[in-house]
Amino acid sequence: MRRLTPEADPAARAEGRLDARLDAGPGAPLAIALSGGGDSLALTLIAADWARRQARPLLVFTVDHGLSPSSPDWTRTCAQTAQRIGAGFRALTWEGPHPQTGLPAAARQARHRLLADAARAAGARVILMGHTADDLAEAEVMRTMGGTTPSPREWTPSPVWPEGRGVFLLRPLLGIRRSDLRAWLAARGESWIEDPANSDVRFARSRARLALSGEPGSEDLHLPFRDAGGAAAALSAEVQSVSFGLVLDRGRFRTADRGAAIQVAGAACLAAAGSAKPPRSAALGALCERLSGTGAVHATLAGALILADGARILWTRSPGEARRSGVVDLELEAGETGVFDGRFEVVANRSARVSLLAGRMSRLEPQARAALAAAPAPCRGALPAVVSEGEVRLAGTPGSGVQLRPLARARLVAACGGVATEAGAAALEASLRD
Repeated sequence: MRRLTPEADPAARAEGRLDARLDAGPGAPLAIALSGGGDSLALTLIAADWARRQARPLLVFTVDHGLSPSSPDWTRTCAQTAQRIGAGFRALTWEGPHPQTGLPAAARQARHRLLADAARAAGARVILMGHTADDLAEAEVMRTMGGTTPSPREWTPSPVWPEGRGVFLLRPLLGIRRSDLRAWLAARGESWIEDPANSDVRFARSRARLALSGEPGSEDLHLPFRDAGGAAAALSAEVQSVSFGLVLDRGRFRTADRGAAIQVAGAACLAAAGSAKPPRSAALGALCERLSGTGAVHATLAGALILADGARILWTRSPGEARRSGVVDLELEAGETGVFDGRFEVVANRSARVSLLAGRMSRLEPQARAALAAAPAPCRGALPAVVSEGEVRLAGTPGSGVQLRPLARARLVAACGGVATEAGAAALEASLRD
C-alpha cells in the first residue's frame, strides 16, 4: 500500500482538480451534494471560493434519507451553510417505503436519483461530491471482505438512468485524507456533523473504516484513483448511432484491446437497451468471444439484442425483452419532454402517446412500412411509435408529432470514459440535438 507524501494545502489541491475539469468563467450552475459531514462541508467551502472567483452560481443540494431522527436538523444546518456562503439551496427528500434489507445500496440509489433530477432541473451538468482518499481505501477493504463496492473515481457519469443523462459527478478530494480536511476545517473555526451511522458496524463501510483505524500506519494509507478512458474511450468513439441502435465495425472490435472490447460491449448492451442492470461478467465474456470470431451472432443480453455478420456488430433493443419488462407508454402534452424506454428523449409538438411498435406494424402506412426496411426484422418491434385510435406512425417521422433524440451513443461514450471535462459534457449534450 502506498503512503502519502506530505500534503499540500487541501483547498489548493482540490481547486486544482476543479480547474482541470470545470469550465472557467460564468456559465452553467455548479451543484454540490452537502450532507453536513466534514468531507462535504470542506468541499462546499472550497467550491464556494472557486465559484465566486469564476462568477459561477453554486447550488447546494442536501438529501434527507429519513433514516435518522436528527436528519431535519442536519438539513437545516446545511441550509444555513448555503445561506452563509451565498449559494442556492434545495432540500431533497427520499420519500416512500424504505427496504428492510440492502438499505445502504437503496439509499445510495435514491440519493443519486434525487441529485440527478435536481441538477437537470437547475441546468447543472456537474455535481461535486466529497469522497476522499479514505473512501478509496475503505472500498478496497470492503472488497476483501467479500463485497463488490467499486472504488470511487474522480469523474464519472451519474450512475442512475435515465435521470442522470447528461449529468456527471466530480470528486476533487480523492487525493486528500479525511484527517487533513478536518484539520483544515478546524483551522477555519468550522464544525461539522458526525453521523452515528458511520460507526454502526451493521454496515460494511463502517466495518471497513473500523478495520483501517486499527491498522498500523493506516493514517498514511492512500490508494491511487483511476479514471476510465484510454482504449475503451477510443473504441466507443468509433461506434455509430443509427435509428435502431448502435453499430461498430466488427474487424475493429476483433483487433481491439480485450479489456476495452469487453467494456464497450457491456456498455453498448445497456445503452442500446435503455436498461440499468449490467450483464454478468461470464455472460458478457462469452458474448465477446463470439463477437471476436467471424461467425454470425444472434444473442440477447441485458435487454439488448446483438446481431453480427462479417462486417458489423449491431446492438439494439430486444422486442421480446422490452415486452417482458413491461415498457410503459409515454404520455406527453404539447411542449413536454420525456424519455421512452430509456433509449429516446422525446419532445412532443402536440399531445402524443409513444409505445412499442410491436403488434402494430400492419397499421402503418405503406411509406412507413417501406422505411422499416432499413432496420433488421428482429428489432423492428422495439421501435417507438406514436399511437392514437385512428393511426400508428413511426415516432420521429414527419407527421408523427414528436421529435426523437436517441440517447444510446452519448450514454455509451460517457460510460467508456470518452468525456473528461465539463466542456466535453456540454459538447456531448449538444450532439443529441444535431
